[in-house]
Amino acid sequence: MAVLLSIASGRALLLQGIDASAYAQTAAAQLNQSQVLKADRGVIYDRNGEVLAETQPAFSVIADPYSISSNGADPDHMTAEQRAKAEQAPAAIAGILVKYLGGSKDDYLKQLSNARTSDGGPNQYELIARKVSAAVYQQMTAELDAGGWYGIYSAPDPVRYYPNGTLASNVLGFVNYDDEGAAGLEYGQDEHLTGTDGKQTYQSSYYGTIPLGDSTLIEPIDGASYTLTIDSELQWMAETALTNAVDNAKAKSGTVIIQAVQTGEILAMSTVPTFDSNNPAAADPDDLGNRVITDAYEPGSVQKVLTMAALLDAELITPDTRVQVPSQILSGDAPIRDAWSHGTLELTARGVLAQSSNIGTVQLARQIDKARLSEYLASFGLGSSTGIELPGEPAGSLGILPGTDMADYTRDQISFGQGLSVTAVQEASAISAIVNGGVYHQPTVIASATTMSGEKIDFDRTEPRRVISEDASAQVVNMMEASVASPEMTTADSQMIDGYRMAGKSGTAQKADQYGNYGGGYTGSYVAVAPAEDPQILVYVVIDEPQNGYYGGIVAFPTARQLMIQTLPRYGVVPSADVPAYTDPLTY
Repeated sequence: MAVLLSIASGRALLLQGIDASAYAQTAAAQLNQSQVLKADRGVIYDRNGEVLAETQPAFSVIADPYSISSNGADPDHMTAEQRAKAEQAPAAIAGILVKYLGGSKDDYLKQLSNARTSDGGPNQYELIARKVSAAVYQQMTAELDAGGWYGIYSAPDPVRYYPNGTLASNVLGFVNYDDEGAAGLEYGQDEHLTGTDGKQTYQSSYYGTIPLGDSTLIEPIDGASYTLTIDSELQWMAETALTNAVDNAKAKSGTVIIQAVQTGEILAMSTVPTFDSNNPAAADPDDLGNRVITDAYEPGSVQKVLTMAALLDAELITPDTRVQVPSQILSGDAPIRDAWSHGTLELTARGVLAQSSNIGTVQLARQIDKARLSEYLASFGLGSSTGIELPGEPAGSLGILPGTDMADYTRDQISFGQGLSVTAVQEASAISAIVNGGVYHQPTVIASATTMSGEKIDFDRTEPRRVISEDASAQVVNMMEASVASPEMTTADSQMIDGYRMAGKSGTAQKADQYGNYGGGYTGSYVAVAPAEDPQILVYVVIDEPQNGYYGGIVAFPTARQLMIQTLPRYGVVPSADVPAYTDPLTY
């Protein structure tokens, strides 16, 4: 007894005297629990306040196999009835998991039956599923509770949700499983959209949270909210019309941009085929990007608008400049011809653009110095990043703009849209600058962004810059209007819009194949601008590799016209008080 008392006294002295502080710290540490409080990603709205992307509550489903093995009872004090039910627990729980989460019952059983870790300790963590919606989790737990089954719990695992599915998916992009931006705006603005997680620390015992124990709370800070220039309803119209155009033309793909020419704001930006941002894994990887931003192509005759703008601003021509257009013209070692056979034509510069004569355009373009032409095109934004707030404009996808030392035959080619390449956002923004009075505005898809504390986020945007004179701009619009409104035009794209004056230009470009020869199909396009007397809206449609026709006036014009008809009244553009007959001459 004396020995035992001595040992106990010595142990008590050790615990309460010598090692008291260390044991107290260990005990306190065992009481302390912490939990990460997930921050939500910022909400993305369209220009009218409609939600395009938001974070919704969801959970990771976690199993405690050790608890399941006894169905929540004390393993050392179980009744026969409790043991019998515990034996049924893994199979019963697996069946409920399959009902709500899908998957295989056998796979769940492997996880639920693994009650011990590799070192023999209790296994209390098996991840069953992630991103399970709150509604599904509540229904599942209700059935587990009704059956008296224990050992399934959850952890917050919010999910990014795009309420409109495929709408503007190529603009918005998507996030990965860890809620990190993986494409589109979600990727490009991830730094601001991502919030800062909070943390809760508290003390708990076997019986739960200790009411008067130490407790600290750091609230999560949600990510910044974004308002885009995109109009979700107009975006839907653009996507629907483009899908029909691509299907009708049996094309490989298509893109549409609708832009406010006076500000550079993108009202709609669509690419087909597309994907659902809620389920990007189901899409073809080639469709996960944004072709408007990333794909460079030869623009064809739409490029003639830029050529004429440079010539007019340089005061080398006027819309009425006379051009005697032969049946072909030699460039380098090869002849350049028009898309239709003809003898000698007597066209004005206006007629050259309206009739889309390659030969006439080459003749006019030969009047401008090659270096000066290259400088004009660069000032229009070709060959460089537009600065739009979307990823995908690395140097490799900015198109090809021949330099100031280009060959003579290169100047001939680029004047009518071959021998150089652009992206759709470059070409649309260039033409917007040309028709709006001559001022280039950086294209933008973000109207504003605000942090949770109310601070505005600034974006690096270039100041508007003048690229051509107001007179030259008005002359270009006049020349573009001829292709739509002139009675001398009888092509498919010479259809006006009731109540409005519209200007436009079609484009048809041969595509280079893998060997560099023009045998890779065609790109058909159309750019429309209205109203012609005071341009406000631009619609640009590009159809890639159409099989059912290939001229831009056939495969792209109907879509551009339809979208212009829908956009003008939507944005309060009042119909023209008078739509006079177009009388400016195309010939002499």
